[in-house]
Amino acid sequence: MVLVFAENNAGKFKKAAFEAVSYGKKIANQLSCDCAALVIGDASSAGELGVYGADKVLNINDASFADFDAQNYVAAIAEVSNNIGAKLIIVSHSSTGRSLVGGLAARMNAAVISGANALPTLDDGFHVSKNVFSGKGIANFSLNTDVKIISLMGNSIQPENMGAEVSVEHVSVAPGNGRVKVVERKTVSGTVPLPEAELVVSAGRGMGGPDKWGIIDDLANSIGATTACSRPVADTGWRPHHEHVGQTGVAIRPNLYIAIGISGAIQHLAGVSSSKTIVVINKDADAPFFKNADYGVVADLFDVVPKLTEAIKAFKAVNA
Repeated sequence: MVLVFAENNAGKFKKAAFEAVSYGKKIANQLSCDCAALVIGDASSAGELGVYGADKVLNINDASFADFDAQNYVAAIAEVSNNIGAKLIIVSHSSTGRSLVGGLAARMNAAVISGANALPTLDDGFHVSKNVFSGKGIANFSLNTDVKIISLMGNSIQPENMGAEVSVEHVSVAPGNGRVKVVERKTVSGTVPLPEAELVVSAGRGMGGPDKWGIIDDLANSIGATTACSRPVADTGWRPHHEHVGQTGVAIRPNLYIAIGISGAIQHLAGVSSSKTIVVINKDADAPFFKNADYGVVADLFDVVPKLTEAIKAFKAVNA
């Protein structure tokens, strides 16, 4: 049995949850077993996970799990896994998933691969690949334990229609003694979260100041992208910290990453180098980022970006 922990927010599932379920189902097919999805909290729409490959959906809807506490969630996932005989547990490589895999591994004596980006190969064992050295290489790992755990990097596997809605089975687990007390919750709404975004427009210190950020928002809005920034921009307060992408910020894997006025320090590249297509706009022809770019424009961003936005709007008007 393959068990997928499907993250949800007030009963609504993120794209990452559908990716993880489709990934889990494909591995279950390789192993000739079933794929179960576990939902903690509101499961009003959990049946749709069956569309993406879940053969069954299990739900823990207990008030003691209303607020995320890694210790409680680890205990619950481990108990469900043991009860159904799951030999593989899959979570998304989100902040939530990353906070779970270590505890699950310790509790279940399991090997872990964090940030996997491909289906495992089963020739002569169980092998999983992931990017290493800031995306400059790919390493292949062998998992030899009885129970295995994988966190799936976002945008590595596209969700697929692999079945139909299923009924939700409610299960009970004993609540743990959590140590986390939530005193305030702040959420960002209105935009696609960076880990789920397929299109990202990002800018750095080359913008010169926060008052000039309007051209970045205009470009992002023209293509339906999420905005991001480099660490110095977030540290100086030009942009909120949740937009910071890089080694010490949010690691992303969009289909398109447009970097504007960002030099491309190794710490930034570590969080964005897995982007499928990278476009760099910078007036410094020696900026390191150009070495990692699929397309590069050496020019003043204040000349290029507004023209690019207008060209996109004109194209969309004709091809709407």
